[in-house]
Amino acid sequence: MGLLDPKPPPYEPLEWLKAPFDVRGRQSCEAWALDGYGSPLGIYGVYLAKVFLYVLGWAWFCSFGVGPLSQVAQWWLSPLAFQKAIAWSLLFEVCGLGCGSGPLTARYLPPFGGALYFARPGTTKLPLFGGRDTRSVLDAALYLALLVSLVRALISPVMGLAELWPVLVLVPLLGVLDKTLFLAARAEHYWVTLVCFALMPQWLAGAKAVQLALWFWAGVSKLNHHFPTVVCVMTSNAPLTRFGPLRRAMYRAYPHDLRPSRLATAMSHLGTALELGVPLTFLLTPLGVPPVLAMVLMLMLHGFITSNVPMGVPLEWNVMVVYGAFALFWAHPDVSLTAVAPWPVAVFLLVMLVAVPLAGNLWPHRISFLLAMRYYAGNWAWSVWLFEGESYRKLEKLKKTSPWVFDQLRLLYDEKTTHGLLSKVMSFRLMHLHGRVLPLLVPKAVERFESYTWCEGEVMAGLALGWNFGEGHLHHEQLLAAVQRQCGFQPGELRCIFVESQPLFGRTLAWRIVDAATGLVEKGELPVDELRTRQAWAAAAGPEGAGSA
Repeated sequence: MGLLDPKPPPYEPLEWLKAPFDVRGRQSCEAWALDGYGSPLGIYGVYLAKVFLYVLGWAWFCSFGVGPLSQVAQWWLSPLAFQKAIAWSLLFEVCGLGCGSGPLTARYLPPFGGALYFARPGTTKLPLFGGRDTRSVLDAALYLALLVSLVRALISPVMGLAELWPVLVLVPLLGVLDKTLFLAARAEHYWVTLVCFALMPQWLAGAKAVQLALWFWAGVSKLNHHFPTVVCVMTSNAPLTRFGPLRRAMYRAYPHDLRPSRLATAMSHLGTALELGVPLTFLLTPLGVPPVLAMVLMLMLHGFITSNVPMGVPLEWNVMVVYGAFALFWAHPDVSLTAVAPWPVAVFLLVMLVAVPLAGNLWPHRISFLLAMRYYAGNWAWSVWLFEGESYRKLEKLKKTSPWVFDQLRLLYDEKTTHGLLSKVMSFRLMHLHGRVLPLLVPKAVERFESYTWCEGEVMAGLALGWNFGEGHLHHEQLLAAVQRQCGFQPGELRCIFVESQPLFGRTLAWRIVDAATGLVEKGELPVDELRTRQAWAAAAGPEGAGSA
C-alpha cells in the first residue's frame, strides 16, 4: 500500500453493493472493527500539516502588536496573543478550514467547503426563522464583511470593542440568515469569548468561564450509554492503535458480538471522569490543589482525543483548548471567576454557558449539540438519505462546489477502491449505539434496499451547505425541503431517516421517516435499553442478532 492508498475491505465492494442490508451492515462493521475507515496513512500527514499552518497563521498575526516569531517563547502566553488566537480560530473555522474539512469528513476534491459556499450567491442556506433558502448577494457580502472585520481585528495592535464590534454584530446576524454559519464559526466558544474581550474590564475571568463550561458540559453529555461505542469506533480508526489484539479487545466477542467490551466501557467511564475532573480541578486550584495536576489531566484528555483523530477532525479546536488552558489558567491562576462583570455580561454568560447547554441536554431536538457543548458523546441527531437508483443525479441542480462524493473519489481511485472506501461510511453510523435503529427503520423506509444509494446525512450537508460537523439538524427536514424545491424528486425517489438525540434523563430515541415529495411517512420512538441488546446490523435482539453465523 502506498501512502495515498486506502486499505481495501475484506470483501468484494462491487458484490457488497448488491447484498441486502443485514449482510452489508455486518460485513462493513466487522471490517471497521479491525481497520476503521481504512484511510491512507498519508492523509494524517496532511492533517498534521494543516495544524502546523494554523499555528503558523496565529504566529504571523501575533507579529502585529505582540512580538516576532523569533521571540515566541517570551510572548506566547500573553493576553494579546490569546486574544489573537481566538479571533484567528474563528476566522479559520468560518472559512471552512477547521472542523469538518478534508478526506476524513468525505471531502476529497475540494477538501473544504466553507468560504466556497458562504461567499457564493445561489448556494443553499438554512435561515433560522425560515424564508429564502438560497444565498443572496447581500448574504455573501455580509459574510465577506465578517472576514474583513476579523482580519482588521487581527492586524490591530490591540483588541477591544473598537476592533471587535463588527464581528460581534455580524456573527449572530449571519447566524439568523444561515444557521450553518453560526455553527461553522464555533460561535459557542469563539464568539462568546470575543464578547468577553470587548465588553469586560477583566476579560480573563470571562474567557476562563467559557473554557470551564466547554469541559463541564462535554463531560455531562457523556453520562449515557452512547459513549462506550464512541470509544470503540475511535480506537478502531485511530492511526496510533493499529493493533489487531487491541482493536478486538474493544468488543465483546469479535466478530460475532460487536457491542462494547468491559475494557471499552471502562475506558469510556474513565474519559467521562477525566472530562469532568479537569474543570473541577481548575476550580479547586485557588483552594490549594496544585495547578500542575489540572494541567496534567487536561493534557491527558486532549492528548487522547487528538491522537485518535476523530471523524470530524476538530484538531485545531483541540489545539486551541489546550493553548487556552496554558494562557488562561497556567499563566493567570490568580484571576477568579468572581471578576466577571459588568452584570449584563454576567447574565449573557449565564445564558450562553448554563441555560443554553442545560436546555440543549434536556431538549436536544431544539438546540444544536454544539451550542449545548455535547462534544464527542456519540449521542447526536443524525440522518440517512436513501436515493432510488440514480436519482441522486438530480442534486446537480444545486449550486455547489463539491461533486457527488463518489464522483470526487473516482478522480483519485478506480470503481472498486471507491466503493470499498465509502462502504465504511455505513459502518461508521451503524457502530454507534444510535445506529442500531437502522435495521428496524430501513425496511420501513424502502421496500428494496438494494435499489437505493446510501448517503450519510453528514455527507449530504457537506455537499449542499458547504459545512458539516456532526450537527444532524443541518440535514433534517429544513434541508430536505430546500433540496426538494430545487431538485424536484418524485415520490419514493428520496427517503430520509431522521433520528434525534437521547435527552438527558430520557430513555428513548425519536425517529422519523420522510419522503422528499410526499412528506412524513412514519415516526416513533425506540427504547435505548433495547438498542443495547442489538447488534449494529441485526433486526432481532440478542448477542449475535439476526443473520449471525
